[in-house]
Amino acid sequence: MNKPTLVVLAAGIGSRYGGLKQLDTFTKQGDTILDFSIFDAVQAGFGKVVFIIRKSIEDDFKAFFNQKLEGKIEVEYVFQELENIPDRFKDNNREKPWGTGHALLMAKDVVKENFAVINADDFYGKEAFEVMANSLNEIDKNSTDFNMIGYVLKNTISEFGSVSRGECRVNEKGFLAGLTERTHIEKVEGVLKFKNEKEQLIPISEETIVSMNFFGFTPKYFEVSASLFEEFLEENYKEPKAEFFIPLAINHVIVNNIATMEVLKSNARWFGVTYKQDKEYVTSEIQKLKDTNVYPVNLW
Repeated sequence: MNKPTLVVLAAGIGSRYGGLKQLDTFTKQGDTILDFSIFDAVQAGFGKVVFIIRKSIEDDFKAFFNQKLEGKIEVEYVFQELENIPDRFKDNNREKPWGTGHALLMAKDVVKENFAVINADDFYGKEAFEVMANSLNEIDKNSTDFNMIGYVLKNTISEFGSVSRGECRVNEKGFLAGLTERTHIEKVEGVLKFKNEKEQLIPISEETIVSMNFFGFTPKYFEVSASLFEEFLEENYKEPKAEFFIPLAINHVIVNNIATMEVLKSNARWFGVTYKQDKEYVTSEIQKLKDTNVYPVNLW
């Protein structure tokens, strides 16, 4: 049986955070948030990690991870760059790559088994990787049976500004019926609200199930997504800020009955660093997990 692969979205620039948060450390031992995700993935039975990065940070990433992961999990690097699209769609007004859906397509030549995808700067929790690995091991890799870890919205909010979340509509059988990308959710006077297309703030339930970009796919995802990305470029290649998000592809395949996506629930408290001010809280929470032996003092 092929062990599942972990694909890490790590090409982000971190403009709101003010630096390369993928490699920022949060413990006295020099652990990044990503170290914990990879540790959890190894423990859960993942066999390979694929980092999707930019060429400009390749040396930093390899210096940080190659030695510590050697002999523990197979490692691959692929690159998301602005020019990694068909020539006919290239436009000089574009300053940054095309979003998470574009990034994930960069891994299609090195991922031949069922795989999970995560963000580099999100802490998902040990249980989530165990649930995901067990599910991926049960899925036929030639199928379009996908899955995701669903989080409760109130467990995923930053106290220091707005966040982006995928709002999930889940049917009675526990499968995704639709996914709406909310690019601005914040707490206003104690109430969670999102901004709609008209910039109006609309209340949203704290118990809403949301996506934190922790998805499980078979290799069939790449076939479906590649054709969708081309269609997206046809319509948007002259739009300098248009982005092709993974949820856009997911929503298309769900709504058109091309694939199914089971929502694997998690009550874990997610945490991550959208803003620099998040760091103190995240550092404190990670230390508590080490103090209570959820994680060893030295991960590697």
